[in-house]
Amino acid sequence: MSTPLLDIRKLTTCFSSPQGIAKAVDTVSLAFMQGETLAVVGESGCGKTVLALSILGLIPDPPGRVTEGSVLYRGQDLLDMAENELRTIRGNHISMIFQEPMTALNPVFRINDQIAEPLRLHQGYSKPEALEKAVSALELVGIPNPAKIARAYPHELSGGMRQRVMIAMAFACNPDILIADEPTTALDVTIQSQIIDLMNDLKERMNGSLMLITHDLGVVARMAQRVAVMYSGKIVELSTSQSLYAKPLHPYTQGLLASVPTMGDKTDLTPIPGIVPSIFDRPEGCSFHPRCPHAHAKCSIIQPPLMEAEPGRHVRCWLYE
Repeated sequence: MSTPLLDIRKLTTCFSSPQGIAKAVDTVSLAFMQGETLAVVGESGCGKTVLALSILGLIPDPPGRVTEGSVLYRGQDLLDMAENELRTIRGNHISMIFQEPMTALNPVFRINDQIAEPLRLHQGYSKPEALEKAVSALELVGIPNPAKIARAYPHELSGGMRQRVMIAMAFACNPDILIADEPTTALDVTIQSQIIDLMNDLKERMNGSLMLITHDLGVVARMAQRVAVMYSGKIVELSTSQSLYAKPLHPYTQGLLASVPTMGDKTDLTPIPGIVPSIFDRPEGCSFHPRCPHAHAKCSIIQPPLMEAEPGRHVRCWLYE
């Protein structure tokens, strides 16, 4: 096998508060290759966004801190880099589309200045060259009249336009890896479809890799080759997209897919019983066992490892021991 482009090994991120220390990301290991789209899915609060921010060293300290593990990009551990070294990676080799464009974009700078900044910082363009490239980047993501939009402020654009601006900014330096955190949240269905098609097209054109963070299983089906399912800070299932949809293994994954409405389905949806445990009060053993229809005595005592249930498929569940 070839060397992974990004290799995350036993990554653990903790947050401190008056309630105690909480593991938002708990010994997560993931690897993905050049040109691959890997989706990380799960309910809100499972640790998806914290995982992405940990990769890029963007966890605010305090209260958060990466306490264990490594993130190897082309053999270099990003967690061992000084801040000035990491800045040469962020936005240049690894870019991120943040969850809410209105808070990620600076409200007092024009769109072209914000796209031009990473081009000047990482690619060495002069200001006029970078501004010209910014207009080209807006044109690339399908924004009509890009020269006019480039002079606008974020509040003057619609939600879909702002999301396209974020994509233009992320792809401006032709990164090896793009991390997209809920890129279609709060967009209507038509715009969602356009954004998905745009990201797929740009990824293929630039031969980059994509880490897609989402709770939308429909988006995953259209974009991802592999899927990592997270629950309570841990990976509970890792599989190809095709295998996961055809035959989900973990009871949590089965519950997620059973709760998704399908076209023409007149039956009631089947929700997962119970609620996600608090980050400060997770149960002993398997974190999912209080909600699991297949739980037995061992599940409440011992945390199962991520084990290979089938060739190329891994699951954290004692049913596959």
